[in-house]
Amino acid sequence: MNDFNEIAMLLLIVVPLAGSLSMMFMPGGQTKETWYFAIFIAAISLCLSLVVFGNYDYNAGGFQYVASYEWLPGPLDISLSLGLDGISAPMVLLNGLVLFGGVLVSQTVHYRAREFFVLLFALAAGVYGVFVAQDLFFLFFFYELAVLPMYLLIGVWGSSTDFGTFLRTKEYGAMKLLIFLVAGSILVWIGILALYAESSDLGAATFSLEGLGQLAESGKIDEDFQKWVFPLFMVGFGALAGLWPFHTWSPDGHVAAPTAVSMLHAGVLMKLGAYGIIRVGIFLLPEGQTHGCRC
Repeated sequence: MNDFNEIAMLLLIVVPLAGSLSMMFMPGGQTKETWYFAIFIAAISLCLSLVVFGNYDYNAGGFQYVASYEWLPGPLDISLSLGLDGISAPMVLLNGLVLFGGVLVSQTVHYRAREFFVLLFALAAGVYGVFVAQDLFFLFFFYELAVLPMYLLIGVWGSSTDFGTFLRTKEYGAMKLLIFLVAGSILVWIGILALYAESSDLGAATFSLEGLGQLAESGKIDEDFQKWVFPLFMVGFGALAGLWPFHTWSPDGHVAAPTAVSMLHAGVLMKLGAYGIIRVGIFLLPEGQTHGCRC
């Protein structure tokens, strides 16, 4: 049964990615056929998320369906490690539900519908990847895969709004979103590299969340190090979560985004930021989080 769940969890990422890639080869202009195919892919993703969520044993808790696929062994020790726990399981289901609903209401997308769904499914694959990744390198990779398509989805398929006294264009909303989220991503990447360097100094160089978690539990990660690295994750992930005062991109992004993108934006994407703070900041840097709360 575990092998089945591990395969289902891997397919959560593979199916939307395969759907995104296969849509690139569909003939342009076939809006209805493209939409039907998108519903098919979204339905499979929803079924997979239901299977993974339904089979998770909440009584046992902890990480389940853990699987690792070696990528760059050696000094970097980067693997596509996947796993699901009580925090990520409901988020996987939420992504499946919102994605399916978003595709259903996208029947009215006629302008470059093929490209629209290519980006939408790439975004969905990134979201799934963040929730199941157990390696900081791939967590960041999937994080960027989820964030960057938002710029094009809003900038190309969004809408401008005239508020009477001022005009908010879709280009403005998309660019503002991009600036905030890329700035946040840079901070997150610096924090990840700092964690890797710290683990290397401790003789256990790794991007693995499990390995870093063991270092955190043993108290080996220096407290002063935690105090300056935790804010990097708090601000970096907080920008996507829409935490004050890094939230000003969100209203403009919501107003300009097409319906499906706005659903994913509010329902799932902003949760990625909070998830990142919990999974990386609080779990790996507890003393940094405690110090931040005191401040």
